[in-house]
Amino acid sequence: MKTGQLTSNKNPLLKDVRRAIARGSLTTEGFCIAETFHLLEEALRSDCFIHTVITAESVRSTVEAHVKGLREINLVRVPDELFAEISATESSQGVMALVRPPAWEIDHVFRGQSLVVIIDGLQDPGNAGAILRAAEAFGATGVLFLRGSVSPYNPKAIRASAGSVFRLPMVTSFDESIACATLEQKRIDVYAAMPEGLRSLTEIDLRRRCALVIGSEGRGVSTRLRSIAEDLRIPTAKVESLNAAMAAGILLYEASRQRQLPA
Repeated sequence: MKTGQLTSNKNPLLKDVRRAIARGSLTTEGFCIAETFHLLEEALRSDCFIHTVITAESVRSTVEAHVKGLREINLVRVPDELFAEISATESSQGVMALVRPPAWEIDHVFRGQSLVVIIDGLQDPGNAGAILRAAEAFGATGVLFLRGSVSPYNPKAIRASAGSVFRLPMVTSFDESIACATLEQKRIDVYAAMPEGLRSLTEIDLRRRCALVIGSEGRGVSTRLRSIAEDLRIPTAKVESLNAAMAAGILLYEASRQRQLPA
């Protein structure tokens, strides 16, 4: 472990981190910002490469205990006031890690008895992260983020995923036309989550290789994707629609439940 100290908010590393947080993206060198002790532990547990850990002086000893013995990690100490300036959270724990996300390919997402989530234009990072968490919890093989959707490496999405972002296969900024061609070529059943869908979740066999499309908060699922999908609704009472993350969780749970039934 290499250690150092920074005291200026004009330092290039801190400026890069602050810029990535503001944009909700990766740093210029391709690292995501994982803030909180839990996410540091999840990144370590997931065997992701951690380039740098930034710690506030007040929690330095605790952070050092987490990463001691890891030779490749750079540990950077900053004053508490400076850490608060770059932090993406209101109640900071005083630690953030620069983590290299796993490099996934499209075949990782569609492996085996595929259960794929397609994020189509979703903008809320909290929803995106919660969907990643549900996807890992219920056995999805991966997630496709179509171009125009929020980045799963937005710090808010990373926190909402609670570490799933480090393990679940996913491809980002994927072209919609290529996605449609891939789904057709691989003969994947495609279901678009729609409040007014003609087919009910209770009528669908999700044991087959399938993809679940979750649309944007405003416009829903795109016309192009709906043209190759069946509209699927979740039976509800007294409300017309559900939050995107909640809807995805229900669909994924049902897929998992069906896949555990005796053949």
